[in-house]
Amino acid sequence: MPDSSPAVQVTFRAATLADLPRVVELIADDPVAAARTGEFGPGHVAGFEAIEASGNDELVVAELDGAVVGCLQLTFVPGISRGGATRLLVEAVRVDARLRGRGLGRALMAYAHARGRERGCVLAQLTSDKERPDAHRFYRSLGYAQSHEGFKLPL
Repeated sequence: MPDSSPAVQVTFRAATLADLPRVVELIADDPVAAARTGEFGPGHVAGFEAIEASGNDELVVAELDGAVVGCLQLTFVPGISRGGATRLLVEAVRVDARLRGRGLGRALMAYAHARGRERGCVLAQLTSDKERPDAHRFYRSLGYAQSHEGFKLPL
């Protein structure tokens, strides 16, 4: 019998401007991110336009039955270290709260890794807020190692 779980039925595509309010809603549906994401507005549109104009950035949505149920942002970072390798930076990974625990996050990350390989990336990396222990368990279950300490400075 075929598997009918949401992860099997989900499709991935580039986000459009029409998807942006839903993407912002998904990102802000989290106490850690709500304050720093804010309500949908011109800043989000400007960010979307910059991503869309960049050859090294992609905003991806996961769609299920015509509805956007997840998202992530991919950035392909060329570099000098690691022999001139390109890295895949994964950001803003979100799954609709009603569908968590059903494999959609794993499907999103598998898509991200496949895109990284297609672009010649040798390493995937991400950051996750220290207040998200469930996300940390999830990323470790995918094989990510907490190998570095991250630092941020508001500019």
